[in-house]
Amino acid sequence: MLKQFAGIGIFFLVGAVFPLVIFAVSWLVRPKRPSPQKLSTYECGLETQGPTWVQFKISYFLYALIFLLFDVETVFLYPWAVKFQVLGLFAFIEMLIFIAILVIGLWYAWKEGALEWK
Repeated sequence: MLKQFAGIGIFFLVGAVFPLVIFAVSWLVRPKRPSPQKLSTYECGLETQGPTWVQFKISYFLYALIFLLFDVETVFLYPWAVKFQVLGLFAFIEMLIFIAILVIGLWYAWKEGALEWK
């Protein structure tokens, strides 16, 4: 039984070690000559004026989350549509439930005013 899971263990081990190796190699080969010019704040070619930590409106993040929600819906809906003939009635009902949950989420966001640009 241990041999059956050896591939999965190796996969997880490589997945955990690979990013550490990449970080170590990039740390070793990076240029290490800091200067005041390199350490200065750079934003669009201009020096920052006023406080640099500005609080953004939460509505920007809500738009991004709603976009991500419907983007993920498309990712799940496309393969289902390609294999629709093979999957049968059960998969059709499952997809209807999935779409209903997303429509309820869209309705709730609309009702709460998350889609209004103020």
